[in-house]
Amino acid sequence: MLIEAEELVAPLEDLPPVDFCCAYGSSLLVNPNKESMVDYILGVSDPLQWHTENLKRNRGHYASCTAYLGPKPITLVADFIGTGVHFNPFVPWKNKMIKYGVVRMHDLACDILTWNRFYLSGRLQKPVSILVDNFEIRKTNKVNLKAAVSAALLLLPSEFAEEELYSTICSLSYMGDLRMIFAEDKHKVKKIVRGSFQSFQSMYKPFLVEFSMEGLLQSSYNNSQKYFKQDHGLSATHFLFYSLPSVIQNKIHQPWVGCNSGSAIVPPASSARRITIASREEAAMQTRRALKRLVMVSSGRQVMSGLLAAGGFNAIRYLGNKMSKAWKSRVSSYP
Repeated sequence: MLIEAEELVAPLEDLPPVDFCCAYGSSLLVNPNKESMVDYILGVSDPLQWHTENLKRNRGHYASCTAYLGPKPITLVADFIGTGVHFNPFVPWKNKMIKYGVVRMHDLACDILTWNRFYLSGRLQKPVSILVDNFEIRKTNKVNLKAAVSAALLLLPSEFAEEELYSTICSLSYMGDLRMIFAEDKHKVKKIVRGSFQSFQSMYKPFLVEFSMEGLLQSSYNNSQKYFKQDHGLSATHFLFYSLPSVIQNKIHQPWVGCNSGSAIVPPASSARRITIASREEAAMQTRRALKRLVMVSSGRQVMSGLLAAGGFNAIRYLGNKMSKAWKSRVSSYP
């Protein structure tokens, strides 16, 4: 049974005010895992001030060593070791556990718009429940969602099913994630997409309509399933690649030439780096490589930050839960 919005927002009453809040995780899926924590992202204008107030109200939410050090080290660890987010896991709330991450509003908006960390931006490419809305974040996330469609289309073949599209979008932020090797359910992407398929449809419908009007996509139905056919030409490839945030483009250090070097497309001279797009295959390879590199760094930093912030016992407990889910998913996949 899904958790109602009123129940989701209730824990915020015990926390200092926030400028933005969303809940995410398996509790929002059609078939939620009852053992999972309810996860929150809290956007605040000043994390130092927020943690100062929250330590007064809810000192028990923090690991004992973290609470002893105080709000300044908490903020410094998040900013300079992690990805700008401090998480408090295993916070008891009534008959369940919650986990909340606190991030500076400026950092949240920057990640969503530029993918400079591709951490929270990846989270907001998946269905979430907005509990405290913010106009700037809502507006900025439209850019994020359109870029996610562009990246997914670059990685997909010329013909694909609707579920493949959402699975590719969902997988963008897991490429290169160190946790996927040993501490995540190998079926995670499939469960997210199938558990919230209609939410994916409503999120991405405006952008699919826009891309169809641009002549990049055509849709059809077969046995009630929706399929897409996309333009794989150089002009379409150019359009999609340069719809990606500049951070991704700048991860490509050298101009590259594809094996099918027909009439390559070169971006305008005003671009910071001249990148020659010579084939769809090369664009897909370079996009995947750039995302993997970015996610690997961000996930590694967040793991280190989380271990320091959560304290020894909570860190071992959290990692143990993750590894248990990963093990069960691998065991269940064997005949």
